[in-house]
Amino acid sequence: MADTHAVATGHSTDHSPHLRHHFDDMDQQFDSATFGMWVFLLTEIMFFGGMFGAYTVYRNMYPEAFASTSAYMNPLYGALNTAVLIVSSLSMALAVRAAHLGQQKALQICLLITMFFGICFLVIKGFEYHEHWVDMKVPLFGGHWNYSEAPQFAHQAQILFCFYFFMTGFHAVHMLVGLGIMTTIFMMARKGTFSPTYYTPVEVSGLYWHFVDIVWIFLFPLLYLIGHTRHLV
Repeated sequence: MADTHAVATGHSTDHSPHLRHHFDDMDQQFDSATFGMWVFLLTEIMFFGGMFGAYTVYRNMYPEAFASTSAYMNPLYGALNTAVLIVSSLSMALAVRAAHLGQQKALQICLLITMFFGICFLVIKGFEYHEHWVDMKVPLFGGHWNYSEAPQFAHQAQILFCFYFFMTGFHAVHMLVGLGIMTTIFMMARKGTFSPTYYTPVEVSGLYWHFVDIVWIFLFPLLYLIGHTRHLV
């Protein structure tokens, strides 16, 4: 029955070199890999969810102090990185589609575009971190913290900046991991590994990439926009 289903769907259970011995057919292997990635992403949601929850608690505890830090968050950097990641998600989706259709050249081009925008994100983030370093708004290093503009909020403001660096820093680490994954997928694509009957690694890698992008969609308003408008007014 499994062999008949595999033939009907275009998958081979006997001759595909990509079918692992513990799976009945390529469909089962694909479903298992996708399910495994979703389970992994669920653990990542819990990981980031803890930081989001702690941030929310402390912001409610010290609203005025946290609002005072809005002047030092550059929404332009955040907006640029948001646009960059949205484009990278588009190119990643197109890469998955190209893998489904067996379009090898399009797949490689889309993967390169995705990696390019991922690198752009990290470069922009580097400039942003450097700006905070110059402004001495890095509480993680004792010699680079100065909040003389609003000394009454100096202690509480350190909490927000710690959350800022932890949350964006861990997100950047996930982006680095994503770039490593995309590099591996690109090298596999160059060898002609993927076809309309085998594109599982591209699919599950795309899920990871989209997850990293979605996390940033939540970080952007939380860190850059909340309180910033009020501060300008």
